[in-house]
Amino acid sequence: MSLNSVYITNTSVFFPNDPVSNDEMEEYLGYIDNKPSKSKRIVLRNNGIKNRFYALNKEGKTTHTNAEMTALAARALFGNDSSRLKEIELLSCGTSSPDQMMPSHGVMVHGLLPEAAAIEVVSPAGVCCAGMHAFKYAYLAIKAGDVAKAVATGSERFSASLVSSVFEDEARQLKRLEENPYIGFEKEFLRWMLSDGASAFLMTDKPNENGLSLRVEWIEGVSYANEKEGCMYMACEKMPDGTLKSYLEFSPEEIVNKSLLSIKQDVRLLSENIVPLGGVGLKAALEKHGIKSEEVDYFLPHMSSDFFRDKIFKRLIENETAIPYEKWFVNLTTLGNVGAASVYLMVDELFHSGKLKKGDKILLLVPESARFSYMYSLLTVC
Repeated sequence: MSLNSVYITNTSVFFPNDPVSNDEMEEYLGYIDNKPSKSKRIVLRNNGIKNRFYALNKEGKTTHTNAEMTALAARALFGNDSSRLKEIELLSCGTSSPDQMMPSHGVMVHGLLPEAAAIEVVSPAGVCCAGMHAFKYAYLAIKAGDVAKAVATGSERFSASLVSSVFEDEARQLKRLEENPYIGFEKEFLRWMLSDGASAFLMTDKPNENGLSLRVEWIEGVSYANEKEGCMYMACEKMPDGTLKSYLEFSPEEIVNKSLLSIKQDVRLLSENIVPLGGVGLKAALEKHGIKSEEVDYFLPHMSSDFFRDKIFKRLIENETAIPYEKWFVNLTTLGNVGAASVYLMVDELFHSGKLKKGDKILLLVPESARFSYMYSLLTVC
């Protein structure tokens, strides 16, 4: 049985509202204990982010749900011609911030595309790798011949869990105890990193007749959860022994008072592991497919922060997989960290940049700090 080639024939994005500058962030997210953040300036200096997007207005009210943003990105793939939505045979939607636990994110997106047919829908869970898992599911379905045309998406609406109201009860409780009312760095750190938005790929078994396409050569993934404890987590509490205690084991009052529904990150564990483990996986993926790093024309690494740029660069050299900076293509500074959507957003910007020429090889790297998972892919312009 021969396997189909798989192509990305179009990409799209949707961002809610206007970009938010560093100086405006707390106007949207609010102040904890009515005081400016002490950590904000330090985090922003290290992460290099200048603008991001929030599906909020300055009153903290939601302007778009995650599903709405994702559906709008999917529509944009077809030039907002709703009649063409019936071409979709598979909808594969990855996110780490669904609007609800049930129904799944994917079927909520499908519900906002009523012009589409009754089709298979899949919703990979996870954090930054969720978008890549959605991409791989669509890739494998087309490659196996199950479907000929699929839409894969990556999206996030982090802002809903970053607003000050999520943290206020904990801050008030700390104040009553005469402790420092500032929220722990592992909780506040991510308030200054994350951004909202959605992006989509149109994937088929045939390249565009006119214009460029991206042939998907391979997609590889690896998890080190067998070795590493949780690093980025939500709806749970990290215990002294490194295990995660589910929010289901806490009372409703504790869930609020401990701000368990905020996103948290073990910064020490992150800095020790995220780059070294990612380098191991990348070298293995390149060797498996017989690709040398010097053959790569564009390197698209998803970085949560510009802090990791030189560390990734040095690790690539140490692993004999060096890629010079002039081949890197990132947009963290202008878009922020959009989690599962970030790699889609880089591919979209590059795809529509006018820079690509046939034969160019594009290497994608997506790390996920939740429990240290990584995804890699190689695309060829054709």
